[in-house]
Amino acid sequence: MTKQSSFYRDWLAQPRVDFLSGLVVGLALIPEAIGFSVVAGVPPEVGLYASVVIATIIAFTGGRVAMVSAATAATAVLMGPIVHRNGLGYLLAATVLMGVFQIIAGIFKLGRLMRFVSQSVMTGFVNALAILIFMAQLPQLIGVPYAVYGLIALGLLVIYGFPYITKAFPAPLVAIIVVTFVSYVLHLPVKHVAELGALPTGLPHFSIPHVPLTLGTFQLLAPLALALAAVGLLETMLTAQILDDMTDTPSNKSRECIGQGIANIGSALFGGMGGCAMIGQSVINVTSGGRGRLSTLVAGIFLLVLLVLLHGLLAIVPVAALTAVMIMVSINTFSWRSIPQLRTNPWPSSIVMVATVLTVVFTGDLSKGVAVGVLLSGIFFAGKVSRLVRVSSRLSEDGGTRRYLVEGQVFFASAGLLGEAVDVQETAVKRLEIDVSRAHFWDISAVGALDRIVMKARRHGLEVEITGLNQASETMVERFAAHRNGEALPSAH
Repeated sequence: MTKQSSFYRDWLAQPRVDFLSGLVVGLALIPEAIGFSVVAGVPPEVGLYASVVIATIIAFTGGRVAMVSAATAATAVLMGPIVHRNGLGYLLAATVLMGVFQIIAGIFKLGRLMRFVSQSVMTGFVNALAILIFMAQLPQLIGVPYAVYGLIALGLLVIYGFPYITKAFPAPLVAIIVVTFVSYVLHLPVKHVAELGALPTGLPHFSIPHVPLTLGTFQLLAPLALALAAVGLLETMLTAQILDDMTDTPSNKSRECIGQGIANIGSALFGGMGGCAMIGQSVINVTSGGRGRLSTLVAGIFLLVLLVLLHGLLAIVPVAALTAVMIMVSINTFSWRSIPQLRTNPWPSSIVMVATVLTVVFTGDLSKGVAVGVLLSGIFFAGKVSRLVRVSSRLSEDGGTRRYLVEGQVFFASAGLLGEAVDVQETAVKRLEIDVSRAHFWDISAVGALDRIVMKARRHGLEVEITGLNQASETMVERFAAHRNGEALPSAH
């Protein structure tokens, strides 16, 4: 496809539909951007500016068209500690470093590592994220006036009831309007958004984070930045895969990693927090008809217009309205069908999912949960594949030759079974034939097992012949097998 046709497809194929879809997404970004700011412990303008900048930049730099990126819960839940300890400046610096790590990941095409993240890990990641979002709302539910509970209940009622009336407007936005109106008219004694911090009244301005440029600062920020980069890319790759399936179109994962890094650096330089792709808003965009980059660009620009014109109204929004929205996000994010599937799915898959969730909940770190899940998935997979190796044998009619037939995949987890199956101390046997024509040797552990069998047999005075090595296995043996008297292991066909 030529650059001209690619540009037309991404930007001009359906401008009217993309424009209208972007307007809907821009409206839907407001409540969650403010809510995620609360989760991160920063003023609302930090999340709002982040959503504007990230959505605008990613429209040009991203590798998955029609995907919406902004401030998200996945990254926000990791930010609170450093904001409380060191202040906003350190968070912005960590966001710049986060973007650098993501650009490096894109350059080295680390997005391909998503193929090693199993469905169980992804489900655990999503469920843990939902739990963390809900837990972040607990301070807004404990020790507050009774009116807060009433407003939250009203907000949830509107969120889940309004779609039955019409889906022309985002239900969360309608809920915020209704709850704000009721609170304002009744003069309810509840906390408002204005009490959380300054709201933006104009365009974001360029500013470099004010932190000491020292090795100590890097050592402080690097672990958080790496966690933010990993979690952000994980949710981004997951969202990209969902949109790939929904639209039956491919995406460039490496470009998306680089694009996310550029967008996050830009966000930090304009006073915004880090973010990533948003599953909910991306799905809203696609289901509203958005298919091009224009829809994402319009969402970012329209959000900025709303902030400049409506910042006065945003100030009187009750925090309870945002709490209702975030509770909705946590409920909708959680994979409820995964609970009954714990009994029907294979037990290793269920253990991986539960372990991922528990690790995240107890550590508060989504990246650690994913690491544990991937590690357990690898262990269970290795154990399963290792059992696929079969070794059978038969004795020749004269009793002097024992012929072994090896079938299956021989690698570090199954190499031990091969060594245990071959008996070099059998009385009267003078010769061993090991037929590996139905096996494949994957690594040096497999070659090492073959080494040990041959060396041990020779120490017992047995002649050994290896037959049937396929080309790839023979290459492994020739390169890595032990030598005796200058000759490699036998590998005759």
